Amino acid sequence: MRQQLSAGNWKMNGTTAQLDELRALVAAHKAPGCAVLICPPATLIAAAADVARGSSIAIGAQDCHAAASGAHTGDLSAPMLVDAGATHVILGHSERRADHGETDAGIRAKTEAAVTAGLVPIVCVGETLAQREAGETLKVITTQLNGSLPDAAPAGLVVAYEPVWAIGTGRVATTDQIAQVHDAMRAALTERFGVDVADATSLLYGGSVKPDNAAEIFATSNVDGALVGGASLRAADFSPIVTALSDASQP
Repeated sequence: MRQQLSAGNWKMNGTTAQLDELRALVAAHKAPGCAVLICPPATLIAAAADVARGSSIAIGAQDCHAAASGAHTGDLSAPMLVDAGATHVILGHSERRADHGETDAGIRAKTEAAVTAGLVPIVCVGETLAQREAGETLKVITTQLNGSLPDAAPAGLVVAYEPVWAIGTGRVATTDQIAQVHDAMRAALTERFGVDVADATSLLYGGSVKPDNAAEIFATSNVDGALVGGASLRAADFSPIVTALSDASQP
């Protein structure tokens, strides 16, 4: 069985006071029934790992450099993230693709570095509104998948579909749109890596996931969880999403 995962991406939000929300989440979910991950800004990773230690909640990072060390001022390597207490890392988020000009090839190199260091990569893909309206969604997603993933599929791979036009906008893809892309991603992974790898890969949906739409999204074909942005900043908002996935994961 592939892992069902509720992942929270705090993005560039939070100082040490924000860790109170993580404490509340830890208290609320002693046995959540699904995997739970919080990816705070890098300044909070070590402190967040301390807060979550001994709980069922994992801590991840939002990016890493492709090199293990070197003259890369301001960057963090995958081994550094592991040392700080991270177990996962988000790679290729559309905001980094747009803001930092990240390419599929660069994301692939980061994915390989993350795997080498022992991190679980969460590789993000997604189309812009213009690409969707031009009927290019599946072509864009397949191209990003092929370019961003290494030839040897990493164990525990997670792929997150985040339509750019739905991130932080309040707009959510319909369940039919989500199913179309998630089914296509599962098929593309099967074609490239084989059915065993494809079946073991967790496919997350991200894009304005909230407590009031989570259950419907989790009931959609080939959706194994969510990568949540703004709604993960408050335990009161993120906790119902975790519960919805836990309920959806029950046989």
